[in-house]
Amino acid sequence: MAVALASFFIGLLFSAGLAVSRMIDPAKVVGFLDVAGDWDPTLAVVMAGALIAAAPGFAAARRREAPVLGGRFEIPTRRDIDARLLGGAALFGVGWGLSGFCPGPAVAALSTGLAPVAVFVAAMIAGMALYRLMASRRQPAPSHADS
Repeated sequence: MAVALASFFIGLLFSAGLAVSRMIDPAKVVGFLDVAGDWDPTLAVVMAGALIAAAPGFAAARRREAPVLGGRFEIPTRRDIDARLLGGAALFGVGWGLSGFCPGPAVAALSTGLAPVAVFVAAMIAGMALYRLMASRRQPAPSHADS
């Protein structure tokens, strides 16, 4: 229960930060991506602030054996770049550029009650479900020798 409450309040704080910085407004993202036009560097400032805020946490995590409220740290170990990573990054970037939303700000923007936000979040959830379905079908069926 403590993990769930901490996760909820951390998510609430993150959402509030996105709202205060206006990163839930797709026009801010489009303004950042418009480097040849009326460029808005606000998103870069928010990202730099996030890095500054996260760096001490990652440094502290390296010194600990386990998280305060969890079982173990989930730190990625893979460093290779493959087609799935590049394809996923490209799909994410195209979706972000076309819609002006990435997942965190989109969920926070649900609080605005705007229909385009709800449509984006619904499509995002449908995409996640489709990926899960496709990934589960790619898993080889266990052979009878494994039983």
